[in-house]
Amino acid sequence: MFFQVSKKYEILLGAFVHRTNRGQAAGGVRFWKYDNIESYFRDGLRLAAGMTFKNALAGLWWGGGKGVILHNPIYEWNDPEVRKNIYKEYGFFISSLKGCYVTAEDLGTSEEDMVDVFSGTRFTTCIPSELGGSGVPAIPTARGVVCGMEAAADFLKLGLLEGKTVAMQGLGHVGIPLAGFLFEKGVRKIISCDVNPDNVKEAKEKYEGRNIECRLVDIDDTSIFSEECDIFSPNATGAILNHETIDKIRAKIICGAANNQLEDPERDGDLLVKKGITYVPDFLTNRMGIVNCANEQYGYVNNDSMIEQHFSKDWEYSIYNTAIKVLKESKSLNKPTAKIALKIADELSKVNHPIFGHRGKEIIKSLVDNEWHLN
Repeated sequence: MFFQVSKKYEILLGAFVHRTNRGQAAGGVRFWKYDNIESYFRDGLRLAAGMTFKNALAGLWWGGGKGVILHNPIYEWNDPEVRKNIYKEYGFFISSLKGCYVTAEDLGTSEEDMVDVFSGTRFTTCIPSELGGSGVPAIPTARGVVCGMEAAADFLKLGLLEGKTVAMQGLGHVGIPLAGFLFEKGVRKIISCDVNPDNVKEAKEKYEGRNIECRLVDIDDTSIFSEECDIFSPNATGAILNHETIDKIRAKIICGAANNQLEDPERDGDLLVKKGITYVPDFLTNRMGIVNCANEQYGYVNNDSMIEQHFSKDWEYSIYNTAIKVLKESKSLNKPTAKIALKIADELSKVNHPIFGHRGKEIIKSLVDNEWHLN
């Protein structure tokens, strides 16, 4: 874990590195508020581990890491000057880590913010296309979630997504385009909520005339879990599936883009099995954010087969086929899907990069030897 207090504001900048066998730690930088410093640390560690397993399961030669900027409520969240300075400073902070962690866009961070990060470091992805990047990866992430939903529906022999009702928590970068893809698939109704009034307003305007409910809720509101629906889709913050919320869920399937959805993977995975809910692990179905931006250095082609293969039913490691494999093994062994997927991902994550070996470990050792914390 690496931390730096902003030189201009009372804001904590952090980079969490979990495992780097397959390559440098890769994962987005989150700008979020936490009730206390323990919650901040726990979330950063959980998110970094999630990226390790997500990257490995997607077949990427990257390790797992996460950036987290701790929002201080004494500063206005959307103040342009504060954001610009903070993200520029974060870029220089990342540069000081010498490449052990490569950052990207995540919750609370915009494409404009990534421009400011890029001004301070080369160790970033998700920069705008006009600067040579792939941009914000929300759309491919949303497509990947749909693939996970289709796999679960097929596994349960529920047919197509057409005619289904989906309850969505979160109408941010991923949630809004996800609603559009679901309507393209013919879903009957979408029930959604968000804590951000701007997100709710945008969704209402974008899908005016469609069968969608968009609700503004408090941050601790859990009413969306109790909605009668076929699929529940968490697309906001993590650790929202626990003994209290799982008991409320009426859906047959849980599949969404939020990271680290299970508050306690061991306990809550077992609860989902006991309740008969089919859970598509988040780090399996929401891989496309990192897939879309991870290999920007190799350039771009139309209808990129390296991207599109993840959405297919032909490639062995696609989202659909991986989900079906995990769901079948889960049913056969009567074990939680997250545990099955984690076992596969854990094994893959310990394979060293075929060219550079375990270079991330060497970079971190160099930082320690050079007394990075004193500079």
